[in-house]
Amino acid sequence: MDLELQNKKIELIQWLSTLEDSSLIDKLMKFREKEKSDWWGSISDEERSSIQKGIDDANEGKLKPNSEAQKIYGKWL
Repeated sequence: MDLELQNKKIELIQWLSTLEDSSLIDKLMKFREKEKSDWWGSISDEERSSIQKGIDDANEGKLKPNSEAQKIYGKWL
């Protein structure tokens, strides 16, 4: 693991161990829970439907090669 990242983790652990502010600890716990949660439940029905349509299209072989997409959308990429 990257030594700089490891040092940041240790610094955070040390800081957390000294916290006395329960509201800040609660906020951190909520943040942690949000990060652990599945994003699928936080998107709209329309987004889920669109993703499912893409999966269904892929499963049915209705795919276009990347080169074709680049020809169509290349000026925006």
